[in-house]
Amino acid sequence: MCPLRIVVDRQEDWQPYYPSEDLISADDFLALDRRHRSAADQDRSTHVINLCGELDYLGTGYYVSLLAQARGQRVLPSVETLNELSRKALVDLQLDTLAPLLGELARQGRLAGDSVTLRVLFGECLEPELARLARKLFERLPCPLLEARLVRRHDLWRLARLKPVALRDLNVDEQDLFASALNRHSRKVWRTPTARRRYRFDLAILVDPKEAMPPSNTSALKAFIRAGRKLGIDVSLITRRDAGRLAEFDGLFIRETTALDHHTYRMARLAEHEGLVVIDSPRDILRCTNKVYLHALLRARGVPAPEGILLKRRDRRPLAERVAGMSFPMVLKIPDGSFSRGVVKVESLEQLERESKRLFDDSALLLLQEWLPTEYDWRIGVLDGQVLFASRYYMARGHWQIYDHSGARVKSGGFTTHDPSEVPLAVIKAALKATRLIGSGLYGVDIKQAGERVVVIEVNDNPNVDAGIEDARLGRQLYERIMAVFLARMEARVAARSASE
Repeated sequence: MCPLRIVVDRQEDWQPYYPSEDLISADDFLALDRRHRSAADQDRSTHVINLCGELDYLGTGYYVSLLAQARGQRVLPSVETLNELSRKALVDLQLDTLAPLLGELARQGRLAGDSVTLRVLFGECLEPELARLARKLFERLPCPLLEARLVRRHDLWRLARLKPVALRDLNVDEQDLFASALNRHSRKVWRTPTARRRYRFDLAILVDPKEAMPPSNTSALKAFIRAGRKLGIDVSLITRRDAGRLAEFDGLFIRETTALDHHTYRMARLAEHEGLVVIDSPRDILRCTNKVYLHALLRARGVPAPEGILLKRRDRRPLAERVAGMSFPMVLKIPDGSFSRGVVKVESLEQLERESKRLFDDSALLLLQEWLPTEYDWRIGVLDGQVLFASRYYMARGHWQIYDHSGARVKSGGFTTHDPSEVPLAVIKAALKATRLIGSGLYGVDIKQAGERVVVIEVNDNPNVDAGIEDARLGRQLYERIMAVFLARMEARVAARSASE
């Protein structure tokens, strides 16, 4: 378990709260040197929560964050966050995407008068109607104690000011919220030293409890937790609301369907910036979620893939001219669909005209590929350049895809899971060749095999790992192998930091 330091201006500032052995004054924290630091203070994985009041450039609180980062420790707020908070232009850049939310809150009558002052404590606030806004502010600029001032100009609400708040300036109600919010933000504060020593590392698994088709079912998530703890990794499930907590962990495992314009990508980037081991990495999400990119990459590097062309929204040539040489039926895809969504089988030029017009509303480029009818698709799971599992996903009954979204309920076909030695060598080779172009993360390579022909359909950056399906052959070993990769990478990070000292 990673050590924790809570830094305050003076020890008396903590008087309203439950005593904690992790508490240290700013003067004592700044006075630490290698000879006099405790084991916790010399541990580069220590997480520092900086609650000082003087956070301006070169102030005491600023130096707390600066020296924590110089010591290789993870600190909240980071120096980068403090620099952004000190410059309104950078704050505006970070928060320019909040305008729609402010408009929505105004329409709902949740912003009253001409100005509103909101205090945000670890992403929470006293006003339940503004909870979403508080969470967004903390996600964009992770600082434990923030005060936002919103003003209305010409019936439009905007953020006029965002600044840190000193711990000693909280009123009684805010003190109560702060204590509970800190408890939720960092459960390590209240753990005994014995409990902390049980695990060497902390891993967060990002999930969406409301997702209809998540990458891992509940039983699989429990298996990941058991496997991690067996290897000395404390595994916690988090949601998008916990973005501000990422610095507490050593690794992030995304088990929520990813997308680029999405919190999964933003959290992956933030985690990577904080020095966490991340699967899926931002680069993997960027490369895998867009079918247009994958089509170009696979074709350019000689990986067998379906024949296809890109259709451009602004191309004025007749569609018949653009698809000359291809025969129907064909498959039309939007770049970032998942689970068979945004994929249409077109039987004629007329249908292609109609469907492409509809899909061009969402994307400037579409991918049109040959249709390869097969009874099933291979899904080869690859982790760290090694085959992890091999499954056959069969087409949904009466449908040409694995997932049938045509009805009120999504239907899917059956599956079989195989030992990799039972898989045709050409399929394995194609999967490994494709993933080498992406990276060394966890991938699911979808492959069609028609006679002697083997083609890569796509590479998924966060493939399904479900209990009862992908683990049908390896059982708990599947989860332990994945956790072992996290462990090896975390240990490598620690070794690299030690070597750089």
